[in-house]
Amino acid sequence: MTQPTFTTSSYSAGDDNCVEVAAPDGPTCYLRDSKDRSGPVLAVGREAHAAFVRAVAAGEFDFGVI
Repeated sequence: MTQPTFTTSSYSAGDDNCVEVAAPDGPTCYLRDSKDRSGPVLAVGREAHAAFVRAVAAGEFDFGVI
């Protein structure tokens, strides 16, 4: 497999404290910790990743902690 190209959110402000996402063509997205770029990569289905992003944007994981 060709190494996917990871991107970091523009909201991360370049502080390496973020999750990076690679979304090549195909059914899978890849996630990794920007602090450990040579570490493990999590592979998730594209539809599952999109559902997670929608849930975060809708505030479904806002538990009033912060």
